[in-house]
Amino acid sequence: MKETVDATKTRIGKEGALDLLIGIEKLVAAKGKRIEVFDLKNARPDDETLLARLLGPTGNLRAPTARVGNTLLIGFNENAYEQVLGEGKG
Repeated sequence: MKETVDATKTRIGKEGALDLLIGIEKLVAAKGKRIEVFDLKNARPDDETLLARLLGPTGNLRAPTARVGNTLLIGFNENAYEQVLGEGKG
């Protein structure tokens, strides 16, 4: 099932952001050229660490956010998207 949320109309704060991690095994957080990957299945960081990656300066979920299977992508980095979507060059 595909679900989209218009972030200009629906704000997702702390609790909602953490709820998005239910069933997620890997979090890929991109900010500029920096990419951080968290293994939530085997070594989940504390909520404050996760919220620092999930939320922007307004206290709402950062955009773009995409769930691909059991991976959650936060922020945009072309290489991260290519890697997760399987379109990378190697």
